[in-house]
Amino acid sequence: MIRHIVMFKLKEFQTPAEKQAKMQEIKDKLEALINKIDVLKMIRVDFNCNPAETWDIILTTELPTLEDVNTYANHPEHVAVAKGIIGPVKADRACVDYEIL
Repeated sequence: MIRHIVMFKLKEFQTPAEKQAKMQEIKDKLEALINKIDVLKMIRVDFNCNPAETWDIILTTELPTLEDVNTYANHPEHVAVAKGIIGPVKADRACVDYEIL
């Protein structure tokens, strides 16, 4: 099993409420992928609560193989969220994939 973890830093927003609403939209759209992508075994999105840190969102997923990570990444439903919802507000992204033993 592969754990695929992605952190996102978002661009500046006009208000904290606007940022929170966008973060919630990202969470809702990403977590809904569990019912749309067969290789996705677990997905969870959480928000950073430490204002001293720079990352805003963490995405944790579990998939059977690295090939399945690629399948997930290129799935049209995932691409729609990544490019249409996250892309316009993303300032930075970091990712790590590791095998769960």
